Amino acid sequence: MDALLERTFRAEQRHFWFRGFRRFVTPLIEQATRGISRPRLLDAGCGTGANLSMLEKFGVAFGLELFWRGLQFGHERGLARLTQGSVTHLPYQDESMDVVLSFDVLYCLENRAEQAAIAEMYRVLRPGGGLIVNTAALEMLKGDHSTLGREVRRYTTRELGGKLERAGFRVKRMTYTNASLFPITAAVRAFQRLRGLKSEGESAGDFTVPPEPVNALFSAVLAAESKLIAAGVDMPVGSSVLCLAKKP
Repeated sequence: MDALLERTFRAEQRHFWFRGFRRFVTPLIEQATRGISRPRLLDAGCGTGANLSMLEKFGVAFGLELFWRGLQFGHERGLARLTQGSVTHLPYQDESMDVVLSFDVLYCLENRAEQAAIAEMYRVLRPGGGLIVNTAALEMLKGDHSTLGREVRRYTTRELGGKLERAGFRVKRMTYTNASLFPITAAVRAFQRLRGLKSEGESAGDFTVPPEPVNALFSAVLAAESKLIAAGVDMPVGSSVLCLAKKP
């Protein structure tokens, strides 16, 4: 997992996927925090802490990370309010957060841990609070990155929505993302499965930043897609699932 965090840290400021991701999630964060004075936001599984800077624009941001290497990156960024801990046992009081965010965490948890994490996020949210989840989509997109990230499952919108609703949440928005690059992603992942997935030690995942013209083109394509999603258009397919749910 340290290797995954190292590669994430090197890529997340420039790579087109991360640029698109931030554009996709921002409107949902705006919706979840609207009308709340200084909301408390928890990034449950914050990795290197890069998203906390984005969250601090909306309120008071807290970061929880299991792995010490991720926390080191966060401290190097000068971030405060970082805690080491597990998403299955959140070290926060009941109903203490206005928004909980889970970015690419649930897909690497075994079934019981996944259920415990969702229950914990429900517990720490205040009534009316928002949960924003981004996670890997569609088993047909399993590839080399799956081994690097220790992927247990990939989700459909129906599967993710069902799990959240059974935990007590009410889904307000659910869409796939990265739909505009889906044909390319599907072709690359199909080739990787055909030749055999690389082991965790061999795989560099999807974090190699492509040549700048390609990176800029893909960034622009995802920026256009993000405008459609912000306008309320739900994508029918994509490499990630993005959800906004509420605690009644």
